[in-house]
Amino acid sequence: MTIKAVLFDFSGTLLRVEPTAVWLRAVLDEAGISLPADELAGCAAALEEAGALPGGASPRSVPPELRELWRERDRSAERHRAVYTALARRVPLPRPELYDALYDRHLRPEAWRPYPDTAEVLGALRERGVPVAVVSNIGWDLRPVFRAHGLDRCVDAYVLSFEHGVQKPEPEIFELACNALGVAPEQALMVGDDRHADAGAAALGCAVHLVDHLPCDRRPDGLRPVLERVG
Repeated sequence: MTIKAVLFDFSGTLLRVEPTAVWLRAVLDEAGISLPADELAGCAAALEEAGALPGGASPRSVPPELRELWRERDRSAERHRAVYTALARRVPLPRPELYDALYDRHLRPEAWRPYPDTAEVLGALRERGVPVAVVSNIGWDLRPVFRAHGLDRCVDAYVLSFEHGVQKPEPEIFELACNALGVAPEQALMVGDDRHADAGAAALGCAVHLVDHLPCDRRPDGLRPVLERVG
């Protein structure tokens, strides 16, 4: 069946969060805290291993007391903040308020960078009249990020897990997106980087296109093949 709409994941698909060391340094600079280079690098590495940066690397291991919260983290804003700040607190930092500051930093548009072909592909779909939805497992409103990067004009609907209490790969979230765009699942293509969460759209009947979750400079054109699949 002809593809008439495209559903995109957010993190690792359309945009990429800043590196952990940059994230930490930005928060420390705002707080007026200077750490020796080796200590800064050590803290950044420990935060990355802990999986404390949303959109970054997953935890090397989730503590038993956080496992249920981790599994359900994207169903509400409260759960999302709670689990990520708890993971960050596994790493000693100079001040206790830095853990919430780190979480708040990743909500800002400047913490995110679009992939090199994101604007091009979204713009081409807009020109073709192909509706687009962003379908994300997330605990906060990403719309300001899209507005700040000039991408919002190319998105027709946002279906965010925390706003609906459902998360990928549950079919309900993909169904919500298809309904928002006015297409049957068989007419939609889901584009994402997670072979479990995003590929769950196939159970509903959507086509699936997977991209690699890589740094922006290592994935210059991962989204362009999407245009070849849209009729």
